Amino acid sequence: MSSARNPARNPGRVVGYWYLLLVLLGPLRLIYIPNKLFVEGNAAATASNIAAHAWLFRFGMLSDLFGAVVLIFLVLAFYRLFKGVDQQLAVLLVIVGGVMPALINFVNVVSDAGALMVARGGGAGGADFLSVFDKPQRDALVMLFVRLHDYQIVAAEILWGLWLFPMGALAYQSRFLPRFIGVWLIINGVAYVVLSFTGLFFPDYQNTVFILSQPALFGELAIMLWLVIKGANPPVVEQSPASTPA
Repeated sequence: MSSARNPARNPGRVVGYWYLLLVLLGPLRLIYIPNKLFVEGNAAATASNIAAHAWLFRFGMLSDLFGAVVLIFLVLAFYRLFKGVDQQLAVLLVIVGGVMPALINFVNVVSDAGALMVARGGGAGGADFLSVFDKPQRDALVMLFVRLHDYQIVAAEILWGLWLFPMGALAYQSRFLPRFIGVWLIINGVAYVVLSFTGLFFPDYQNTVFILSQPALFGELAIMLWLVIKGANPPVVEQSPASTPA
């Protein structure tokens, strides 16, 4: 069986499959749940929706946890792919692109757990301490937890951008991936950093900047599709004759 058809013999395709799984997990909590459950400017409706669709909200929390685990395996697969190109950049990719964003995912789950607990009135054994808050106050607390999650995503966007710099540099230097993808990834990284700073300092313009940055944000999709479809095989580094025993 050729390496093009066997993912175990094609490190690039392994990366592509992990990347595809991450892309499939992301929209549930990032896009679908906010669109279905959150009502802009209406804390009472948001809290009621979360309480009424508690299992959907829990699946969003699970997707964040599972996404963090997938992210760790993804960056380790990237390390295997790129360690022969530049090991220091590959290690930086693992730290900035895997370890740190995964920790933010776990913190996001804590924020969502708080929102769910307050929306449901505390659940088993928890209603007593929440009884000091009236309904409007509990609704406001739910919205606070939801907004905290949003700001944690804004903070994570800096890491989503920064990890693309070493990834882009490694792809550009690798010679087994197209150089234009490396350049595109770096542009994608700049776009994420700009989005993060816009969300922190100019939140009113965040949607506009997001729309304008769409062409740049397809850089990750480009490398994911390339690796899934074509894969990548780094050249085998042959042992130097001088290092072989006489």
